[in-house]
Order: sequence, then structure tokens, then C-alpha cells
Amino acid sequence: MIGKIERVPLRDVWPHEAYDFTQWLEENIDVLSEAIDRTIVTAERERKTESTFSVDLVGEDEAGSSVIIENQLEKSDHDHLGKLITYLTAMQASSAVWIVADPRPEHVAALNWLNESSSADFYLLKIEAIRIENSPPVPLLTLIVGPSEEGKSIGRNKQELSERDHLRHRWWCQIVQHPEAKLHRHITPGKYSWIGLGSGVRGIGFNYGVTKQDAGAEVYIDRGKGKNQENVQVFDQLNARKEQIEADFGGSLSWERLEGKRACRIRAAVPGGYHDPEEAWRATHDRMTDAMNRLVGAIRPHLKSLKIDDTGEELDEGVAETVE
Repeated sequence: MIGKIERVPLRDVWPHEAYDFTQWLEENIDVLSEAIDRTIVTAERERKTESTFSVDLVGEDEAGSSVIIENQLEKSDHDHLGKLITYLTAMQASSAVWIVADPRPEHVAALNWLNESSSADFYLLKIEAIRIENSPPVPLLTLIVGPSEEGKSIGRNKQELSERDHLRHRWWCQIVQHPEAKLHRHITPGKYSWIGLGSGVRGIGFNYGVTKQDAGAEVYIDRGKGKNQENVQVFDQLNARKEQIEADFGGSLSWERLEGKRACRIRAAVPGGYHDPEEAWRATHDRMTDAMNRLVGAIRPHLKSLKIDDTGEELDEGVAETVE
């Protein structure tokens, strides 16, 4: 015969949150340890912080680190979330546990975010009381949110991406303000690895690109999705004039047909990237803008005469003469 689980109202088991539930948890801290898979060796009730706030329980794990425990025998709310963070900071604890009767989705999301974004560990548990037939009530703690190495790794990656985006945005803000950035000076700086604008011929753009260690100016050929053959034809026609183009540019270029890729490009690489010290950026920007202006001057005379051989289609004319 299998018994049937019956849920018991929490206030029937622990009428008063502080006097009953918190005291019970202090005396049975092993139940919490099992639920979060972390050994809490001691727990002390109602410890006051320097600001006179009282923490429900302050535990200590096997490593001697403090664990804040906040109890709420009702639906989670913003006030208790604020207390949890305040107590964690005030007590200089490494972990915080929030036990609630009903975790709201926004608080689940908030603690997941805190686990990803901070060095502290946050736990959210749902507390229930159950019985089987006429048995005494039994506590049931269910872990809703807890720290994980995967979550911490995601948080570190997000922070690195945010820092990278911020660096690249500053990089582009400075380059579009460069006195020699004639073609790109009106572009709104972004956070991506490139900025660019059209040459006046469909599918051909003049782009600046940057990585952590290097940068450059390039002619980027992308006539659109499914137009790989057209891209190759444009590239090959320019490549056939390589000797003249490089002579006009004043140096060698990287001719990248990019087999199997959507686009092709012709690139002038320069040393220096956005991970360099910011005081070194100006010298790199000098090299980039010089390379771009020479590249535009070398490529532009050849654009109007380009054709797509297998269709007989002429590329759009009317190249804008914006760089002298």
C-alpha cells in the first residue's frame, strides 16, 4: 500500500516565523545542509549587523566562511531580497540562503543573475510541510536556485563581453573623430569589430576592422545572401588589376578570396589593437586612417568598370567622390 502526500499549511506547523521556524532551522541546520549540498556546521539566530539590522540566521561552513540565511514563510518579495543582499555585504559573507514559501519568477531570475554576476553564492529554496496520512508534518526544502561553475563561467563571459564592447565603442569613437578619417567621420560608433560604409557600388564597402591585437582597412565585397558567385567575380576582376592597385596604394595588400565564405575582401593590415594601452591607440588610428585613404584612392578608379561576366549585369555606377 502506498500512502498519499498531503500538504500542511506552514503556519499550522510554525505559527511564528522568527520564534518557531527560525528556531527549528537553527536546531536542524543539517536539513538545510542536505538541501543545498553544502555543510553548515553552526548557525546563530538574530545576529545584529553594524546598522542594527537583525539577520535571521548566520551560519558557518566547514571552510569558516559565513552564510547568511533569511527566512520568509510567504511569497518572496523585494524587501527580503534587499535584506539578503544588505546582510551579505554587512556581514562580509560568502554565501546567502533565502528560504521562502512561494518563490516569485522575478526573484528566481534575480538570484540566477546574482550568481552569474558576483563572487558570492546565492541559494533560493522553497519550504513546504507535508504529511503522509496521519504522520507528523515533515519539512520539505526544494532548491530552486543555486550557484554552479557553469553559471559562474557564463557570468565571467558576460563580463568579458561587456568590457570588450565598451573598449571597442571607445576605440571607434576616437577613430571617427580622427582628422584623417575623411570617409567615416559621420558614422555612429558601435560595439562590433568593424565599422564601414558603402563605396557607392552595391555590395562593395570600405570597412575598418579591429581585434585585440591587430587592425586594418579593407574593401569588403558582399553582394548579398546567395550572391557568392558574384562576390568572387568582383574580387577576381579587382585581383586581375592587383599590380596597379598595389602600386597606387603604395604597398602590398592581403587578397582574401575566402573560399566557401559568403564574402571576399582586400585588406591592408596594421599593427595594434583595442587591447593595447589606450595611449597607444592614436598611433594605430594614424596608421589605419592612412591605410584607408590610400586604399580608397587605389580601388575607387576601378569600380565603375566592373562587370559580372556570367549575367552580363553591370554593377551600379555613381561612386561617391567623398575622399580626395
